[in-house]
Amino acid sequence: MKKLFAAFAASLVMVSASAQTVPAPAIAAKSWLLLDATSGQVIASQDQAARIEPASLTKIMTAYVSFAAIRDKRLALNQMVTVSTRAWKVDNSSSKMFIDPATPVSVNDLLHGLMVQSGNDAAVALAEAVAGDEGTFVTLMNREAQRMGLKNTRFANPHGLPDANNYSTAQDLATLAAAVIRDFPEFYKIDSVKQFTYNKITQQNRNRLLWLDPTVDGMKTGHTNSSGYSMIASARRPNGTTGQRRLISVVLGTSSDAVRTQESQKLLNWGFQNFDTVKLYAKGQAISTPEVWKGSQSTVKIGFTRDVLVTVPKGVAGKLKPVLERKDPLVAPLALNGQVGTLKMMADGKPLLVLPVVALEEVGEASIFGRAWDSMRLWLK
Repeated sequence: MKKLFAAFAASLVMVSASAQTVPAPAIAAKSWLLLDATSGQVIASQDQAARIEPASLTKIMTAYVSFAAIRDKRLALNQMVTVSTRAWKVDNSSSKMFIDPATPVSVNDLLHGLMVQSGNDAAVALAEAVAGDEGTFVTLMNREAQRMGLKNTRFANPHGLPDANNYSTAQDLATLAAAVIRDFPEFYKIDSVKQFTYNKITQQNRNRLLWLDPTVDGMKTGHTNSSGYSMIASARRPNGTTGQRRLISVVLGTSSDAVRTQESQKLLNWGFQNFDTVKLYAKGQAISTPEVWKGSQSTVKIGFTRDVLVTVPKGVAGKLKPVLERKDPLVAPLALNGQVGTLKMMADGKPLLVLPVVALEEVGEASIFGRAWDSMRLWLK
């Protein structure tokens, strides 16, 4: 199912912001992006493909790989981990949860130390618990990045301390953040924990929006002297009569903790206040039943492999008009989920997005006589 979703997302084409009538806010950051995770659509961005130093945002991938290990039963939340000297000695001037080689620590505590306290020592300990050593774990991180399609991302370590080979972009980090929320919703709840105590030391989550905005439930901050202050934040708020809607903001390279908090809040508020996410079609809904030639049946149901949602400026949803373009004539055999055309969603006479339309059922070939008859009909048509 995840591969099918990825294939659909890759084939969905967003046309330049023809319906974008709402000016984006000025964001005091090197680069930024706002993603509607409900529709999968980037609402607005600036320099989203610019290479940046992710700093502790790297730990989001460390968490993802660790969550996958727990899901696959290669690791357990209550499993006790022996702390290595390497993990204990990681850069003493950086963020730590203060684990100790003399005291084994649970995987659950390490995950909280990683995402709440931003412990670099927790990152190393988790890497060793999952893969045996840091190097092998980094290989797993980069393998996941490749699988997710993060084309401008590479990881050199599990914590994000400065390294020339540790880099990413706002676009890739938004994709990674959405993957964590989608694939591991239960573990994602760790990101909303406001403070965590380990070794009698209580540290607060550096995501200040958890105190300022009750709709924010994650995700992670990052900072080094060279990268500046960065934050990925996510919030869920009501979406009219269609339930909840989630936005993910990525704000990179600001001048201070206060600025990254302020700019992230500004971006989230702008997205929720000025845009709606509407459901256009349901997964498996037949949008048309065109004629099939030389087939074992005369028509075929066509539609989409997943729910189709789109994010548009407020007031635009009522103006959307679908234009179906089929690959006529449709000649059997037709494979299940094989593309048979495209659907353009138009707004004010301009294309907003282009969706791949697929066969919702398999259609085999007709008998030799049926094929011959349709061949003649096609010739006369």
